[in-house]
Formats: sequence, structure tokens, C-alpha cells
Amino acid sequence: MHRRSFLRLVPAAGLVAVSLPTLAACSDDTTASDATGDTPGGGPGTTGGTAPPAPAAAFAGYGPLLAPDANGLRLPEGFTSRIVAESGVEVAGTGYVWPPNPDGGAVFAVDDGWIYVANSESGPPDGGASMLRFDADGEVVEARRILGDTVRNCAGGAMPWQTWLSCEEVPTGLVYECDPTGASPAEVRPAMGVFNHEAAAADPGLEVIYLTEDDPTGGLYRFRPDTWGDLSAGTLEVLADVDGALRWLAVPDPAGVSSPAAVATKDQVEGIRRFDGGEGADVIDGALYFSTKGDNRLWRLDPVGDDGAEVTVVWDSATADDGVVIEDVDNVVVGPGGLPFVAEDGDAQHLVVVGPDGDMWPVAQSVETPDSEIAGPAFSPDGTRVYFSSQRSPGRTFEVTGPFTTA
Repeated sequence: MHRRSFLRLVPAAGLVAVSLPTLAACSDDTTASDATGDTPGGGPGTTGGTAPPAPAAAFAGYGPLLAPDANGLRLPEGFTSRIVAESGVEVAGTGYVWPPNPDGGAVFAVDDGWIYVANSESGPPDGGASMLRFDADGEVVEARRILGDTVRNCAGGAMPWQTWLSCEEVPTGLVYECDPTGASPAEVRPAMGVFNHEAAAADPGLEVIYLTEDDPTGGLYRFRPDTWGDLSAGTLEVLADVDGALRWLAVPDPAGVSSPAAVATKDQVEGIRRFDGGEGADVIDGALYFSTKGDNRLWRLDPVGDDGAEVTVVWDSATADDGVVIEDVDNVVVGPGGLPFVAEDGDAQHLVVVGPDGDMWPVAQSVETPDSEIAGPAFSPDGTRVYFSSQRSPGRTFEVTGPFTTA
């Protein structure tokens, strides 16, 4: 793997140990060109180029990837792996059969260990989300369904109040709020809109939740709950061009129930800012980072006042100065040292880490799951283990343990 200048997201800031938000992406055949016709960074309120570089720091990755281990993963020296779940196979000692197509995920700390939650990007009855509970020693002690009978649950997001939002990636998709333990039933949140949902990312400072739409002419949304922590009611807004500036405007019919015929959410507001296949989203220090797969870009949104915004192209595959290392940028999670870890939606199936100087270094590669993608990376609370899945052929959910916190 070659190095290249890729992202300059965040300065080193230490691991966010609980429920790290992810930029999760789903694979499909959408390859439409930029729906707006803009050049990189074009459009109202948009700035081209890249974010300023992070402070220089000594970081050279974790070393080259070695030959595949017994689980089909190539890892650096000092790292080990295990398969904690495989689609269609009972999770050892639990009686629960892991569903197909594991996708977006997150980790939640609990009193006696932690829980890893993973979506299933499948149709009913397999669509939904499941959990793996680990004890304090990292042993799997429980596995169960926490959401069922939904459709193509691709990405989502962990909320500050310790719930998981699982999002349906279909035109009639809804958001479901899940208890990671499975003790309480999941609840549908129609106030958050009916559309081809992808990811959700909470900003506790502004008390808003951003939502991406996986559509070549999709919008970027934010949901303002009437009461922070309660998603049953609130205002759904979409980013739009108003007299040359980007502003958040209310969506008239978020639940898609208008009569005589519902109008697609993305077409209810005039002048919305179109994004070519919205994918994952993550809030870092009040800024939203989100990706678009149709044009293979990473963006940053900065709030302006209460209802304005500016967006910047952080990275663009078409102008990357050292060539493309991974085929498609997919999930991103902030890991130990505040460094971004990026999953690949492509045949090579890498998980990489991005150093403070913007160079990209390999962390893992799955070589025994063809025609698949890496999805759902999330770290254990102590930062020594990362969980992720290779989605298909077969679906496998891995745990990789290593000196992430010492590099």
C-alpha cells in the first residue's frame, strides 16, 4: 500500500472511548456524477481545497501487513485477530445465529464490559440490528437481535444518551432508535423523515442530529428535537441555497403522509443543496464531516449562526495528489490518539489509519471474503480492540487486538 495525503480531519486529541460515531457507507451500483454539476467545492456556501494540515507528529503507522493469519486477515506485527461472529452461524455459547450482511456499527460501554452493535443490510426478516455483549475480559457472553423485520439497515449513529439509530437505506426508509442491550423494544422515529437514509451524527452542542441521504440527488438534513434526548418530535430541516447562502429550511412533510400524493422529502423544499450519494457522518468539535460516494469526496460542514452553514471539500479522489490508495472511502471512526480509521468499500478491503500529517497507513486487510466491503469499525472502551465486519462471502465480524494506543 502506498502512502498519500488523504485527510486532515482532526488534531490528535485522545480516544473518545464510548459510542464513537461512524461514517458508515453501503455498497450499491450508484455511480452518478455530481448532481449539482459543481466543480469540487462548488456551490453556495462552499469552499474548495483541503482543510489545513494537522500539527506534525511522529507517526509511521503500525508497520507493514504480514501474510494472512488463520482468519484471513493481514495485520501488522504485534496484532492478532479473532472472528467473533459469522453470518448464518451460531455465535458461540449464545444460541443466536448472526444475520447476513453486517454493516454499520458502534460500541457502547456497560457496567461489566461493552456491547458492539451491528446493522444487517438485508430485507425482512433479517434486516435490522444485532448486538454482541463482551464481559470485562473481552469474552462474548451474549448475542441477540435488538431490531428486526426492517429493510436494508445500512448505517446509523450512536446517540449521546446511549442509544443506536439504525437507518433504512430505501426510498421509504425510516429511522429506528434501539436499546443496545435489547432490553427495551426499538422505536420508529418518523419525525426524522422518510427517505433513503444512510447515517446519523449527533452534535450535543447545537442539540441537532445530522442525517445523510444515499441518493444521487439527495439532501443533507438536520433534526432538531423538541426536547434533547427525545426523538419522538421535532423539526426536520434540509440544507438549501437561499440567495447565495446555505441555510437550513424546514421540510413541510417529514413523515411523507401528505395528501393526495406524498412528495419525496428531497423535493419538498426549493433550492436544496444536492449531494451525490450521501454516506457516513461524524461530528468532531462542532464540525460535521460527511462523505459522498457518487463523486468520492469527503466534506466538512461548519455551522454559521443558528440556521446557516458553510461546506468545504476536505478530500476528493479526483484531485488526490498521490493517487488513490483505497477504491472507495467508507466508514470512518476516530480511534486512539484522535486519529481517523477508514474502512474500504472495495475489493481490496482495507482498514487504514490516517496519521496527523495526512498519510495513510494499513491496519488490516481481509483476503478471504471476496466481493465484499469493510464496514462498522468501532473501538472497545480502552482502545485496544477494534471491531469491524467484512460484509459478504461470508459475512464475518472481526476483533483485532493490538497496540493501537502506543503508536
